[in-house]
Amino acid sequence: MKLEINGLKKIFINSIRGNLLVLDGVNLKIASGEFVSIIGPSGCGKTTLIEIIAGLQQKTDGEILIDQLPIEKSPSNCAIVFQQYALFPWLTVQKNIEYGLKIRKIDKKERNNISRKYIGLVGLNSYKKYYPHELSGGMQQRVALARALANAPDILLLDEPFAALDAQTREDCQRELLRLWQQIGITIVFVTHDIGEAILLSDRVFVMSSNPGTIKTVIDINLKRPRESSVRVEKTFRVKEMNIRNLLNNGQGEVA
Repeated sequence: MKLEINGLKKIFINSIRGNLLVLDGVNLKIASGEFVSIIGPSGCGKTTLIEIIAGLQQKTDGEILIDQLPIEKSPSNCAIVFQQYALFPWLTVQKNIEYGLKIRKIDKKERNNISRKYIGLVGLNSYKKYYPHELSGGMQQRVALARALANAPDILLLDEPFAALDAQTREDCQRELLRLWQQIGITIVFVTHDIGEAILLSDRVFVMSSNPGTIKTVIDINLKRPRESSVRVEKTFRVKEMNIRNLLNNGQGEVA
């Protein structure tokens, strides 16, 4: 397993309102190179979960292993991309992508080579000297992806990265993400509210319940790859979509 989580618990301490148990006994295993999605109702702790994996929050209890080592001791690294692009408005596309490399003290020539590689991978060769305000939302999200990938992470964490995009741009970005994943072979953990998006992109979908958050069901997406948006009209796709919807609505669902 590339990523393994056992008995993960997260409690937010609040002396005024009382402690809040957000995650309770989360268990999951993700293989190297696998694309999985996490879906669940608002407030179930999806973002908290991936922020803990990324090291942005501390767990209360449980263990997180990467390559069978505790996350604190693993040489592997994670990169995270949020819904908000979080690009530096005063930096060009290329300089945004190079930012993490510069922090890591990668020399200027290598930074340039790496950034040019990932600018090409996300199809922005003609825009490397543009500033974020000169780009569309979809293009800004491509820059955020390129910036994350430029740091050569072992695991890419995506927290609803396409939620703010219009339908057509979102579909374009989904295709782009699948292309990049198939080309690079990276392990991806993708958080979304969109059931269809989760099925389209994933090898497996983890369905969470809330109050407190835990993994309710794991659904295998046995649809052949490569996938196009047209797969959404297939019966198997629609059955899985209906079953996940039933699970999220506290129905039993019959996962096919």
